[in-house]
Formats: sequence, C-alpha cells, structure tokens
Amino acid sequence: MNWKQKRMFNFILIVALLGLAVYFLYPLNESMELGLDLQGGTHVLLEAQDTQTAKVDSDAMNRLVNVINRRVDELGLTEPLVQRQGDRRIIVELPGIEDPNQAIETIGKTAQLQFKNEAGEVVMTGEALKDAKAAYGGEFNQPVVSFELTKGGSKEFAEITRKNIGKVIAIYLDNKLLTAPTVQSVIREKGQITGFKDLEDAQQTALLLRAGALPVPVEVVENRTVGPTLGKISIDKSIQAAIIGLILIVIFMAITYWLSGVVAAVALAFYSIIVLGILAGLNATLTLPGIAGLILSIGMAVDANVIIFERIKYEYRQGKTVKAAVKSGFDRAFTTILDSNITTLITAAILGYLGTGTVRGFAITLSIGILVSMFTAIVVTRMLLNLLLSTDLVNKPKAFGWARR
Repeated sequence: MNWKQKRMFNFILIVALLGLAVYFLYPLNESMELGLDLQGGTHVLLEAQDTQTAKVDSDAMNRLVNVINRRVDELGLTEPLVQRQGDRRIIVELPGIEDPNQAIETIGKTAQLQFKNEAGEVVMTGEALKDAKAAYGGEFNQPVVSFELTKGGSKEFAEITRKNIGKVIAIYLDNKLLTAPTVQSVIREKGQITGFKDLEDAQQTALLLRAGALPVPVEVVENRTVGPTLGKISIDKSIQAAIIGLILIVIFMAITYWLSGVVAAVALAFYSIIVLGILAGLNATLTLPGIAGLILSIGMAVDANVIIFERIKYEYRQGKTVKAAVKSGFDRAFTTILDSNITTLITAAILGYLGTGTVRGFAITLSIGILVSMFTAIVVTRMLLNLLLSTDLVNKPKAFGWARR
C-alpha cells in the first residue's frame, strides 16, 4: 500500500467512524442511558437473616450476592449496583425502574422450590433446574412455567416420577403450594408448573427459578428513592465543566502551537463524537464517574498531541524539512504515546475487573477514551496536518508553531 492509498484508507475510515457515531448518537437526548446518579432510581439496603437450618456466614453472603446479581440482570436494568456492606448487608441500586416495589419484592424473595411426595417429604429442590420459561400451555392454555432439568436432575426426577406413578407430587415455592399434579408417566428432563394467576406471575416465578434460590432470607432495612433532580444538576455542572475545559484547552493549544493547535482542536472534536458514538452504540450507561473517565481521557488525547508537536518541533530544529520533521515526529512519538497509554489501560483493566457498578463504568469509559484518543492523535491529526502541508503553508513553518532557533 503506497502513501496515497494509505491516506485514502485513513480518510474512508475516519468518515465511516464519524458516520456510525452520528448514527448511534441521533437523536442525542435518546441515545445515552443514564445511571442512578444521573436519572434517579431506587437504593435498597438488604440484611441477611439467620434461620434454623442456615446461618449467615461469608460463603452464604457471597452466594447471596451472586443470586441477587443474576436476578437484577434478569430484570434487564442498566448499570445496577450490587455490593456487600459489612458482614450481613447488601446494597442494591436500581436506576430508572418503573415499579420499584415489584423489583424489590423480586430481588428479595427467597424462591425456594420444592417437590414433595404424598407423605410431605421433599424429594427434590430447585437446585436441579437448568432453565425455566413462562408461557401459555397445558390443557386449558393457562399460564405455566416450563422447566428443564440438569443432566443429574433429569436422572433423579425420572426415578422420583417412576416411583410415584399414580400418586401426587406437589410443587411448592417458599412453602406456598403452586400445583399438585398426579404423575401419569416418567418425567425426565422437562416439565411444567401450573397454578399461576396470570402470565406476569408466571414470568416472575420463572425469573426467580432461573436465578436460583437465596441461600438465606433477606430483609429490607432501607429503601429510598433517588430523585432525577439531583441528576439533572450533576449533568448540567458536568457539561459546564467539560465546555470550560475544552475552551481552555483549545485556547492553550492555539496560542502555543498555532495551526497545529487548531488541528489538535479539530481532532479533539472528532474524538468527542467518536467516543460518544461508541458508548451509544454499546448501549453503555453514563454515570458521573463515567463522565470523569471521559474528561480524563480528553486530557490524555491532548497530551498525545503535545508529545507529537514537541517532537516535530525538535526534529525540525535538527535541520530536517517540514514534511520530514512531521513524519519523523509522528514515528518517534508513537512509542512514547503507546507506552503511556498502555500503563493507563492496564490500570483501567484492573479497575474494570475488580470494581463494580460505577467504578467499572469509569474504567470502561476511560479505556474507550484512551483507545480513541490514540487513534485521533496518530491518524486524524496526522491526516489533517498532511492535508495542510500539501498547500502553500508548507513553506511557512512558523504558522504551525515551529521555528528554528
């Protein structure tokens, strides 16, 4: 690929990225999901309770967090937060939910499924379930939950039903009778549960069964609603801070590097559109820490341009021509930019892996911002500079902020 083909490829790539970014961002007010701190929602504090058969310990709390996480995921909420607080408590934050009371009830329900024989003995529990889905079915097309058993559960259930043909096997959820069918034949990997008042009730039960039962019951200690008003104030202040910061950056770059600074400002505009487009395309949820990650990555983008321009200035002062100085400056600055950004990406990766909720959101937005900033600094800025250097300005290096000593 010669330099003309390479330049054309970069041009097409930039236009394509901008086009996709604008596509995902339009309309702007509907393209981004907002987190609890920006759009409001519900903050719930749960406390685990001891029972006669199960005590609250570290293992029970870890399993409790895992099950609640699965239930929250099943609700389809954006950027929820589930984390331990102390030895017995769990914080759950649910942004933008329409019915918080129903969500809390779903999250906090024990959901212990039991199959009992006619003697009242528990012959199998919900731990053997592999999947559960709600639908209309059965003899009278009523709401049912169709379940699928694990491989081991299938063998166990087949043996149980074989021994109880012609007898009743009752199905209980949290000691509440759902249905008590008479076994007609051996049932292996699949079955149905009836006894639901409507499809919504069946869907909620299926959700609970898919996520699994809580190892210990929980009690709602605190339930408060976070209003969207605070979120609007936060958004307004964040936008104001970002605009002021960008204006100051553009002024600094233009005064220090003249036309090069203007090119950097244009590349920064490209960067902002592409980053927001990627976040919108990924259906990412924007939180205050996420905005902080974006603003920090803007600083990284400017830093990359400063490194490049200073290197070009140095190469030009060593006696090279303008075009040779630009080529050498970008080539030599690349390693420095790559090293500095990789160390930040490693830190962001650790935060994303170990962190939860808004911490993970900060790490993700920072990582995306860093990757895009490298692209705009190395590809977009270079293409714009080469475009300017193809005009008469090539003979006026002072216009770019470069001058020999």
